[in-house]
Amino acid sequence: MSPFSPARTAGFVLGAVVAAASVVGAAGLIWLDLPGYTRSPVSVSAQPPAAASIATCAGPLLASGRDATQASLLTDAAPQAVTASSPGLDDLPATTLAAPDVQGGAGPESLTVQPDAGGERADLAAAGSSTVRADDATGFAASACTRAEMESWLVTGTGTTGSADLVVLANPGDVASLVTLSVYGASGLVQPAVGKGIVVAAGTQRVVPLSALALGEENPIVRVTAAQAPVQASLQSSLTRVLAPIGIDQSAAVGAPDTTLVIPGVAVSAAPGERGASDVSTYLRLVAPTSEGTATVTVRGGAADGAGGADDSGGAVMTQTIPVSAGVPLRLDLGSLAIGTYTVTISSTTPVTGAVWSTTGSTAGSDFAWFTPAPALAASTLVAVAAGPTPVVTVTSETDQVVTLEAEGGGGTQQLRIAAGGSVSVAARAGATYRVTADLPIRAAVSYTGTGALAGYPVQSGDAAEAAITVYPR
Repeated sequence: MSPFSPARTAGFVLGAVVAAASVVGAAGLIWLDLPGYTRSPVSVSAQPPAAASIATCAGPLLASGRDATQASLLTDAAPQAVTASSPGLDDLPATTLAAPDVQGGAGPESLTVQPDAGGERADLAAAGSSTVRADDATGFAASACTRAEMESWLVTGTGTTGSADLVVLANPGDVASLVTLSVYGASGLVQPAVGKGIVVAAGTQRVVPLSALALGEENPIVRVTAAQAPVQASLQSSLTRVLAPIGIDQSAAVGAPDTTLVIPGVAVSAAPGERGASDVSTYLRLVAPTSEGTATVTVRGGAADGAGGADDSGGAVMTQTIPVSAGVPLRLDLGSLAIGTYTVTISSTTPVTGAVWSTTGSTAGSDFAWFTPAPALAASTLVAVAAGPTPVVTVTSETDQVVTLEAEGGGGTQQLRIAAGGSVSVAARAGATYRVTADLPIRAAVSYTGTGALAGYPVQSGDAAEAAITVYPR
């Protein structure tokens, strides 16, 4: 039979048809969603090798214009006292970053703890505080020492007359960082020329006046983007009225915008309408960077007890739903709150970020503070309480649970019973370190109140609590 006979040709054709049908059928099994069949993506959980835990502080309080011949010259106004702890270490390794923008500046501390002998990442908590009493600056400031990040947000400060606010960028690493500062203001997102291409050399701190980025802006929010190496960003705020200084503050940058923000430990120390109080003693700043939506603001809390703490069962003191415009910060008056400690929760239909501002008054010798969102703590976490007047630790939980607050190195253990949506504020010891432990996620903050003193900062999750990375192979 000829190799090209009709019978053999028909066999080839039939075989090709069957093979093609098999391929199509297999492809259908792979790509089509068959009834009752659910495909789960393949994933691998990977735990990166343990790295050093690093916490970088904001550094000394800074002053500008003390030399009449050099109005823009920066100098140290007051040193920063740092409280730090890492289990098993009595003396924590610390380096001091260079401060080339500050004449004779002492520079901020950066603490580094290597993994333990078993290769586990070390717990590390640190916070710093400063007090200044001078003709051009007065008040108390406290802030957490935090990790350097590739992207972070500065949600505090103002660029209006009387303010001398400073953006502070620190690079604790070994590689130079190239930083871009973008500003959200009354006209939306802008990219100031001064905010482009800022080189922060390894082991140094750079300072940029907020007025150079957002002159005249009442509610600026700054997005910090780093390339090549992460930076630790913070903002120093100071305010003068009729030549009288009325407060100073330091606040670390916060994480990415989210649809839920929780700001615990908001200390209100001026009663509504109190003589000498500013027109608005407490307000919320909020921005939705990418899209418009609505945000529901809920304030819970109450009057402080005699020991400086408070117990909140979860009842709302204030609830308000407000529209948020894309890229334009807004201000919500919270000035009707009585003296006490509060937790402010924002639930939004679009990612938002922001902070709460509070003041002790508007006359000479007053102080103010910014209170920023706290991250969820899903594991046992160290809390560093910097030195300062009447420190209080506030813990809030979305669920009913008992949270343990234990003083490191002895000093007692407290069991905090928290109702769902409520919070508990307890007096703490200045300069001490605590461990907070819970079965379910919580959020926490440290706040301070005193005569001419107001400050606070959220408790950060420790490096040792970082979860494994989930990888989806392609």
